[in-house]
Amino acid sequence: MSQATATRVIAPARNLLGSLRLPGDKSISHRYALLGGLANGTTQLENFSTGADPASSLGCVAALGARVERDGAKVTIQGCGGQFHPASAPLDCGNSGSTMRMLAGLLASQRGAFTLIGDSSLTRRPMERIRKPLEAMGAHITLTQGHAPLTIEGAALNAIDYTTPVPSAQVKTAVLFAGLNADGTTSVTESVRTRDHGEIALEAFGVKVTRNHDTVSISGGQSLQGVDTVIPGDMSSAAFFLCAAALFPDSGLLLDNLGLNPTRATLLDVLATLGAKTSVLNLEQRSGELAGTVQLVAPKDGLGGATISGALAAQLIDELPVLAAIAPYTRHGIRIRDAKELRVKESDRIALVAENLRQMGAEVTEVEDGLDVPGGQALHGAEIDSGGDHRIAMAFSVAALRADGESTIHGAESADISFPEFFSLLDQVAVR
Repeated sequence: MSQATATRVIAPARNLLGSLRLPGDKSISHRYALLGGLANGTTQLENFSTGADPASSLGCVAALGARVERDGAKVTIQGCGGQFHPASAPLDCGNSGSTMRMLAGLLASQRGAFTLIGDSSLTRRPMERIRKPLEAMGAHITLTQGHAPLTIEGAALNAIDYTTPVPSAQVKTAVLFAGLNADGTTSVTESVRTRDHGEIALEAFGVKVTRNHDTVSISGGQSLQGVDTVIPGDMSSAAFFLCAAALFPDSGLLLDNLGLNPTRATLLDVLATLGAKTSVLNLEQRSGELAGTVQLVAPKDGLGGATISGALAAQLIDELPVLAAIAPYTRHGIRIRDAKELRVKESDRIALVAENLRQMGAEVTEVEDGLDVPGGQALHGAEIDSGGDHRIAMAFSVAALRADGESTIHGAESADISFPEFFSLLDQVAVR
């Protein structure tokens, strides 16, 4: 079946077996694309993400004057030497909130006015969270009722000390990117630590970054130098396969070159809490990012249960849909709290997870900031509404592997946003 079709039928599986090498991490790919576009010299990236979202970042820096060449997962970027060119048309961020928010940080100090647009999903996502700090630094940003289209007029920036009201790696990165050309030292403080790919990427491009407990600082006036690196496999993509393998006691799954950044590898800790055993082999560091081979062995008596809240919920924000989707198959269920951010992603993920679990016959309680999904439930195949959200489509493809009967995923093409190979790789390791 073609990956471009709107529906995908998922048959139950008996097991998951095999080894996979996943496409490059989306978060890292975004940041290297954007910084490489502005940098001095040439940036060469291997295993660049195959998703549509990081391609939007490449498209935007190309529209701003960077020379981008792509051969599959290999990307070469000739940077703009610190000064983007005026764009002749609005910069199309597609479905990518990462592109829009973080690029706004780089554009805040550039000469001229830049308009950033996106698809219907992106125009529903909140952008006020970047407007406030960037305007406090001196940029001028125009939104449409708090949303895109976004027009930013660059200016001479002043450094700020900013505390993020909502944990967001994108907002943190946007402010730090703006701080590159600000007068003084810009600091971002977080109450909950978020993924630190932005800080690591800045250091890889030659920028000095200072960390002090929950605060990250960058001095203005620093320049970027191109890098040559291999991007590790995406943990958020791996989550679907790790959770699927954890459902089958006789599974044997090996994931090679997987990103193991401590701010992203929390999923492995949660799977261990649920009873799965993960082993890390061949651990190495490239451009500040950890990568290794991960092997997962599922518990013979099935997964246990877990409560995910507070800092843990923030660190697992992308993985929560698939954890909730497999929760009925655990013995004791999964309780999720402090995850209200899920309601303003590509869809209202809390509502869609609850709706689709009920379609499959599960009992689930939806609350404002999370879900209660009891364990010990048997699910049946169903018609699944992805809401055009890639993570919902993939999460319920995993839930369907243990269901009684086939499930149909509507809007399956949304997986292309982050992981176009998902269905073919799932077929490759699912034993039926």
